[in-house]
Amino acid sequence: MPGTTFNTIVADQARRQPHKLAYRCGEQRWTFADVDRATNRIANALVAMGVVAGDRVAALTKFHVESTLLTLAAAKLGAVCMPVNWRLAPGEVHYIVDHGMARLMLADRGFLPLVDRAAMPMLQQVLVTDGAHDGLPGFHDWYAGASDEFQAVDAKPEDPMLQLYSSGTTGLPKGVVLSHAGLIFNCQLGTLVWDVTANAVVGNALPTFHIAGANMGLFPLFAGATGSSYPDFDPAGFIDAIGRHGITHCFLVPAMILFMLQSPQVKDGDYRTLQLISYGGSPISDRVLTDAMATFGCGFMQVYGLTEIAGSATFLLPDDHAPEGPKARLLRSAGQAVPGARVRIVDPVTLADLPEGQTGEVLIESPGNMIGYWRNPEATAAAFPEGRNANGGWFRSGDGGYMVDGYVYINDRIKDMIISGGENIYPAEIENTLMKHPAVADGAVIGVPDEKWGESVKACVILRPGATATGREIIDWMRERLAHYKCPKSIDFVDTLPRNPSGKLLKRILRAPYWDGKTRGVN
Repeated sequence: MPGTTFNTIVADQARRQPHKLAYRCGEQRWTFADVDRATNRIANALVAMGVVAGDRVAALTKFHVESTLLTLAAAKLGAVCMPVNWRLAPGEVHYIVDHGMARLMLADRGFLPLVDRAAMPMLQQVLVTDGAHDGLPGFHDWYAGASDEFQAVDAKPEDPMLQLYSSGTTGLPKGVVLSHAGLIFNCQLGTLVWDVTANAVVGNALPTFHIAGANMGLFPLFAGATGSSYPDFDPAGFIDAIGRHGITHCFLVPAMILFMLQSPQVKDGDYRTLQLISYGGSPISDRVLTDAMATFGCGFMQVYGLTEIAGSATFLLPDDHAPEGPKARLLRSAGQAVPGARVRIVDPVTLADLPEGQTGEVLIESPGNMIGYWRNPEATAAAFPEGRNANGGWFRSGDGGYMVDGYVYINDRIKDMIISGGENIYPAEIENTLMKHPAVADGAVIGVPDEKWGESVKACVILRPGATATGREIIDWMRERLAHYKCPKSIDFVDTLPRNPSGKLLKRILRAPYWDGKTRGVN
């Protein structure tokens, strides 16, 4: 779609079907005309406070629609929205907002104490998503008086639109800058492969600071469908919403699917409208997957992707979800490259292509590939060691895997990343904190199997001579310094840690006993 941006998409949908329901959340409703008018007003309000093209505005909110409206409004004047992970500790939020140089923060009332503790003097304005509070203006009141006419900038597809933060192996988050074109490419996959049409109802229960949650907010707008938003995921409530709102498509992380299966309401759910459940973000057990297929009676599609490619790299299509027969082995794969993208398996040191069946690092060439890491040209160059090309360049995923007959199997992580409940967790950051504990002499953080979350964080700790500490004491100490989901759920005390002659920690050996006998490692 040459020349298309979300600026033109918003205007086109408002012109073609102004009264069609675009989004719902609780009792609130927005037509496509409402989306255009609201984003024009927000854009005018942003201009009035001095926001210009290239500036960043932040969103610390669970509310999908408001986050999407801010994103679309910022794009109309060439600015970029930065959804921030509301599960982070105050210091982490401060770092992201400061690094992004955000001038405005949209925050839910429940997160205002976090905003206060983060102490972000760079912010010029804080708006409250769910109504004025303690002297701060409510978001909708703030822009309500602005004009609903706005001349959007003549944006180009390659211009930045969204900035999401993805932690790196150094422990410092990196700002992943995504373009209109990259996000539109993933929306096109929604229409072409997921079959999201104008009649679809797309259920979104994922946080907007995740690329999947951001994409699920944009899918309906692109397809002219209806987005149905659920800011707080409740298994029974989401089961009820499927039938009550006629949800046709949704994306869930495996832990959400498990919680729905465990809900007493699951047996009484109305799933007649449900066409497709896409899943990914963390490991899923064969049992959970096959139980879900039998329970919900719709198509299932596994998605493997990353923030840096604006979403999807591979799909395991519904036709390949066969619990029995010759295709049963494919349930352990991540599927084939999405249309328009390519995947290679290379030696992580030499980048030489590896033969079929041999494990190496997964490289992805995709039109969805990021513009780069914000204010970090060195990391951007390292992520694209062969440079860029017309199809986005070959991005180093950091994931280990192999390929057989065009199907990609992800079975390790080159960078030791842990995925727990859809959250990307990097051990280096946790280890840096762990090593500051006065009783810890040495330690390592790994991901171990978890029936609920796919993986959970475990620390293997060597205590200082004469020091004493319990696992509970160390975990509680770390929870005062890091977001709780990053902290270990369990601690094993050991005498030694496996290292090579140069002293490098051998995490593969450390992980091996915990993963012994597990056929499904990573999705």
